[in-house]
Amino acid sequence: MLLKLFLAFTLIPAVEIFLLIRLGGSIGSINTFLLVIFTGFAGAYLARMQGAKTMFQIHESMQKGLMPKEELIDAVIIFVAGIVLLTPGFITDISGILLLFPPTRFHFKQWLRQKLDKNVYGQTVYYNHID
Repeated sequence: MLLKLFLAFTLIPAVEIFLLIRLGGSIGSINTFLLVIFTGFAGAYLARMQGAKTMFQIHESMQKGLMPKEELIDAVIIFVAGIVLLTPGFITDISGILLLFPPTRFHFKQWLRQKLDKNVYGQTVYYNHID
């Protein structure tokens, strides 16, 4: 767990800064800044569109009396993608956009479902009976 926290809060931002500096040296600082702003707006737009579509699907499922399991997982992934897109940088922007893009989100959702199933069904739960 400590390694994951180290990666999330130290290594990823350091790599993002490195990439921003290198790209700024290649295409110029103003172009790099504009590219970061553009990817942020594009991601925010895509998050809004996908979020609205998913909320409509959740509402539709609930109107039919069905539990919107898949739609709720999509909503969580879209929410996480929106948070990732708030972080300036190219790795986070690309990750966020990939999470918002339905075909890649589908594959991530399958992977996430496998991890959740393994955690839920792969463990033995012991109950203490107290008299």
